[in-house]
Amino acid sequence: MVVAVLGITSELEGEEMPVSEEGFKGGDRTSLDLPKPEQELLNAVASAGKPVVLVLTNGSALAVNWAKEHVNAILDAWYPGEEGGAAVTETISGKNNPAGRLPVTFYTGVDQLPPFEDYAMKGRTYRYFEDKPLYPFGYGLSYTKFSYTGLMLPKNAINAGDPLTAEVTIANTGKLEGDEVAQLYLAFPNTPGAPLRALRGFKRVHLKPGESQKVEFELKDRDLSMVNDAGEAIIAEGKYSVSIGGGQPNTGAPSVAGVFQVKGTKTLPE
Repeated sequence: MVVAVLGITSELEGEEMPVSEEGFKGGDRTSLDLPKPEQELLNAVASAGKPVVLVLTNGSALAVNWAKEHVNAILDAWYPGEEGGAAVTETISGKNNPAGRLPVTFYTGVDQLPPFEDYAMKGRTYRYFEDKPLYPFGYGLSYTKFSYTGLMLPKNAINAGDPLTAEVTIANTGKLEGDEVAQLYLAFPNTPGAPLRALRGFKRVHLKPGESQKVEFELKDRDLSMVNDAGEAIIAEGKYSVSIGGGQPNTGAPSVAGVFQVKGTKTLPE
């Protein structure tokens, strides 16, 4: 097996830096691809026919499209510090069961994003992105498997401003113990400016094989609010969709979904 540690460094990506390498401009990135020498090295290593684990070092997303199709595993170490080597070794060897989740969207390339000079949110971040990314925000794998059942939401409509409690049961259906990060996403009523989805809570639980646990989320007024196209933080009247699972809804991650209703509207203070 080959462990290929590739990526970028803080000497390449940053702000107002004297960097003129291909794919970079003054510290800004003009491409999300691996730097050309790094990609060429990865191609050569993979051509040897041995299993390849790609360990990425980076501070922002990388469009590792070729690697997704040609290497056996990808582990993002980000900029891990002096204990990074030990953490990576323990994860690859199986001593540590990974439970990290991507804090950003990994796009297939800059062509999926609006022009750099366009500061509007449309098409940016997981909340407003309508295309299929390379890896979605919140994505992450484990050496075991988890399932979600028994979603409980209020049966009756709640008043705008009232808190809401959501409960779900998570079970470890695999053969190894491990952590699961349960993520709660909301989809809002059809209101101008509303995001397509928004993460409104997450909890990490540790489960042994066959073990299950009930997890409860309490959403307060800020959690149920969104910012409309007038820049106001509001709780809109209408139907909300809830998804709780190991990642975003409709991305293949195990999850359960439901709906609830809000009566009335409420504008929250800035």
